Amino acid sequence: MTTAVGIFGGTFSPIHHGHLRLAIELRERLGLDRVHVIPAGEPPHRDRPGVSARRRLQWVQLACAGEPGLVVDDREVRRDGRSYTYDTLASLRAELPDDASLVLLLGDDAANQFHTWHRWQEIPQLAHLVFVERADATAARSPQVDAWWRDKRVTDPKALKSRRAGLLMSAALPPLAISSTRVRGLLKAGRSIRGLVPQAVIDSFTTEDIDFLTHDEDPAKD
Repeated sequence: MTTAVGIFGGTFSPIHHGHLRLAIELRERLGLDRVHVIPAGEPPHRDRPGVSARRRLQWVQLACAGEPGLVVDDREVRRDGRSYTYDTLASLRAELPDDASLVLLLGDDAANQFHTWHRWQEIPQLAHLVFVERADATAARSPQVDAWWRDKRVTDPKALKSRRAGLLMSAALPPLAISSTRVRGLLKAGRSIRGLVPQAVIDSFTTEDIDFLTHDEDPAKD
């Protein structure tokens, strides 16, 4: 049977239950063998997070511990320079069987900016794309992306295992009003984030972590 591997990246500053729910639900719904959760080392589309890549990796490890099918992947943290998705997919593709299916999982915010990504038109040679639609957000994908994928859209998850890359699928998930930006705002206001962030991650926070998180002014969703 063809191996199907999901890829879910982000800054995870910090990781929260919305991230975990997306990875778990799509792994089950799409029939993926596993999902690699990959913290960005140096994200190319926003300023470097105030929290170090190593620390964010530790949070992801705590959050994913014991969760079947989620694999914490540190390749972007180990890599020098910008964390380009194309490079990440190419390195993972080189480790997998030739017929393995790679599935890149993208939230609406990332999907809407996909046409600005490094070597974005070559990414379909390495992976399928699944754009995750949210009920509380409006999709605004560029005409370039829509034109590029017009004849590559599928609706049946089984199609993602029929070939190694090159297809596009949309998936709607029940809304979870959680974002790292909201978590940082609550911390800054001195309010509780219990129920939003895994307790193991909250318990690991140091005074320095809180200071970095409450002074991260980047409004980008992560």
